Amino acid sequence: MERADAIEKPEASANAPRTEAARARDPHEAERLSSEIVKALKTVYDPEIPADVYELGLIYKVEIGDDGFVEVDMTLTAPGCPVAGEMPEWVCNAVNAVPGVSDTKVNMVFTPPWDQSRMSDEARIALDMW
Repeated sequence: MERADAIEKPEASANAPRTEAARARDPHEAERLSSEIVKALKTVYDPEIPADVYELGLIYKVEIGDDGFVEVDMTLTAPGCPVAGEMPEWVCNAVNAVPGVSDTKVNMVFTPPWDQSRMSDEARIALDMW
């Protein structure tokens, strides 16, 4: 898969995941696909936390190949999370449902470790963590 150019995201957070789309893809299509993937990620919730994986800051990187192959690096709030084995599959299924995505690989990473500073304001509000 060819390395990709970063796509500017509307939520400008220092901890926002890096979303990249391949250069060969039409820029408008790449932007649409990136936006739809983010929307799909926002449908995946940790069952113990009332916030989605994207807003929690569990998604570290989304890379989109020019063939529609998507690679996601994600983490968990804690390595011993009870849904550690299931959540990557939920993320994969959500991303694969996006038109234009040919397949998805989800990598579980623990570096850097997740902490509350990675959460968006939306997640902080939902969790009353100001």
